[in-house]
Amino acid sequence: MPADLLNALFSNLWAVFLIVLFFGGSIFVHELGHFLAARRRGVHVSRFSIGFGPKMFGWRGKDGVEYRVSWLPLGGYVALPQLADMAAVEGNDDRAEDLPPVSYSTRMLVFVMGATFNLIFAFLLATIIWLVGQPTTSDQATTQIGYVVDEIETSTGETVPSPARQAGLEVGDTIRAIDGSKVDDWQELLQTLVTSAGRTDAGRRYNVFTVERDGQSREVTVFPQIAGDEEIRKVGIIAAYELIVAGVAEGSAGAALGLQVGDRFIAMDDTRILNIQTYADHLAAHHDRPIAVHLERDGQPLTLTMAARPEVEQPADLGLQLTTDSKLVYPTPFAQFSDHVRMTFRTLGSLINPQSDIGISKLSGPVGIIRVFHMAAQADIRLVLWFTILVNINLAIFNLLPIPVLDGGHMLFATIGKLRGRALPTNFIMTTQSVFMMMLLSMILYVSFFDVRRIVRDVTPTTTEDPADTK
Repeated sequence: MPADLLNALFSNLWAVFLIVLFFGGSIFVHELGHFLAARRRGVHVSRFSIGFGPKMFGWRGKDGVEYRVSWLPLGGYVALPQLADMAAVEGNDDRAEDLPPVSYSTRMLVFVMGATFNLIFAFLLATIIWLVGQPTTSDQATTQIGYVVDEIETSTGETVPSPARQAGLEVGDTIRAIDGSKVDDWQELLQTLVTSAGRTDAGRRYNVFTVERDGQSREVTVFPQIAGDEEIRKVGIIAAYELIVAGVAEGSAGAALGLQVGDRFIAMDDTRILNIQTYADHLAAHHDRPIAVHLERDGQPLTLTMAARPEVEQPADLGLQLTTDSKLVYPTPFAQFSDHVRMTFRTLGSLINPQSDIGISKLSGPVGIIRVFHMAAQADIRLVLWFTILVNINLAIFNLLPIPVLDGGHMLFATIGKLRGRALPTNFIMTTQSVFMMMLLSMILYVSFFDVRRIVRDVTPTTTEDPADTK
């Protein structure tokens, strides 16, 4: 078997193992919280299932509980007929009326423990990240603008001037906040922009960027466009990062100039180089005259002069391999929790805000989540840990929403029953649960359709490519 094929096979097997361990483990941990709390409080448990639908395999334990793995990997459940009559959904034969009643405090404790265990699991993983570090690159860790495009293509195919260029944003500007929300890295910047909902009285989309330029803070109003395959807000900026020489081809223009591995580009003439697009644009625009190339080598400034190359067809190709800095950061578990919780609530808020451009189709279902796990597993296991933390916090918050079928819905029904002095009618609860289960499954199928479409789009070759990831 060729070595490349063997490596690819091992990489995929490792990714599948990590997906099962961390994604499946997140579901297991949630249900384990319900299970242990129920057993502790003396609540009858009839089934512990990972997944929904028909049984794939399982067994009945000495404690009388049926443990099983089901065919639909869309979550899991612990069958607790005394707390929630879910026979229509879970296919459980035990009847609540045949079992002793359970107190309100027990109901609330058992229902909340699933989310609690997810948060405990996330905190433990966040502690590991704090100890071993989280990998990041310069473009991910910054909010500084490295490039401003002149034009962007909207989702309707129209080419329009870049909103960032029109607003006067410049290379080197550092974005401190968007619409008053502080941003600390590029991912948070993009997520804040995409989930924003600012509109003028006339309905035009806008955002207020708090920008630091030359040590001075200023507010800049930007009018984003809906662009890209995902049809999200974009303004036409790319993150700043260093360009570092990782390799120099023999006989290339870079070798003739005297570039060496480890050299850092600082500027060309008077133009700061904070992005590969600025580097390429400057070489292309001025290849017919000498260019002063300002570098840092071994911590010392160095200037080389590139001779005019009017006859070159690809002036940006100097025969270099370029990279940027990567490092480990050590955010505390509390900082990680704060970031993920803020991201989750920002996304939920944009979903219910009628002024937002975010709809359910922008969410990821099991297919999308597994895909991200797979990509993270092939890159770095610490990225798997980071994403698992996000998934568990999302699971905790989502499950506590007061929606029938979810834990928060069970808690809502229990609270209504407590306030009215008697439980809600069993038929009403069963009907409501069944209806919302169908709605939930429909939503999962809906977002999974868009997950699959994204995968197909990303793996399908295209004849043209964006020169950079413009936001």
